[in-house]
Amino acid sequence: MSDPHAGQRVLGAGAPLGLGAAAVILVHGRGASPEDILGLVSEFERPSLTYLAPAAGGGSWYPFSFLTDMTRNEPGLSSALGVIARLVQDLVGRGVPTHRIVLGGFSQGACLASEFAVRHARRYGGVLAFSGGLIGPPGTTWDYPGSFQGTPVFLGCSDVDAHIPKARVAETAEVFNRMGAQVTQRIYPGMGHVIVPDEIAAARAILDSLASGPVADRPGET
Repeated sequence: MSDPHAGQRVLGAGAPLGLGAAAVILVHGRGASPEDILGLVSEFERPSLTYLAPAAGGGSWYPFSFLTDMTRNEPGLSSALGVIARLVQDLVGRGVPTHRIVLGGFSQGACLASEFAVRHARRYGGVLAFSGGLIGPPGTTWDYPGSFQGTPVFLGCSDVDAHIPKARVAETAEVFNRMGAQVTQRIYPGMGHVIVPDEIAAARAILDSLASGPVADRPGET
C-alpha cells in the first residue's frame, strides 16, 4: 500500500470540534492506539480544548527505528506525515488558525509531530514531544524553510531512554531554536520510556496560553 494510514479512524475528546478554544492533535506511539494517547486528556485537565487522535494502520506509523535510513520506513513515514497534514488542513478549513493548533505525541508519535512541524514551520499553538525527536539517521540535517515565530515547544525525555538518544533530543532542540521556536528541553535522569508529572505540568502551561486566549481569536468566531 502506498498510503497505509489513509482512511484510519480519528478519535476525539474534550470540546466538540469547532467549539474548543484550540485544537490539540495527539499522535500515539508504536503498538499503541488513539485511546491510549487520549489518556493524556484527563491528565491535562483542560476540557475547553478539542483533542484529536489519529490511528496508525497496523498500530505502527513506520516499521523501523526513527534513526534508520528514512527510505526504509517508507511508505509508512510519508503516509503518517500525510495524516497529520490532512488533520491540520481540515482544522484550518473549519476556522481554527494554526496558532491555535498544538501538535503532540509520545515516542513514535512525538517523532512524527516534531518532524511534521519542522517540515511545515509556522506559528503553532505549541509542540509537545514526549520521548521523541526529529527523524533520520545520524548525520541528518533538517534544513527546511519557514519560521516558528515564537511557537512554544516542549521536549522531554530520559537520559537513558532505550529508544531515544538524548543527543537526538538536543539536536531537535537546536533545530527548533534555529527556526524561531521558544524551546523548553528537559532531560530526566534515570526516567523510563514514560511521561512524568513534570512533563504534564509543562504541557499544561502551553495549553493554558490557548485556553485563556481572547474570545475573538477562537475558532468559529470573528
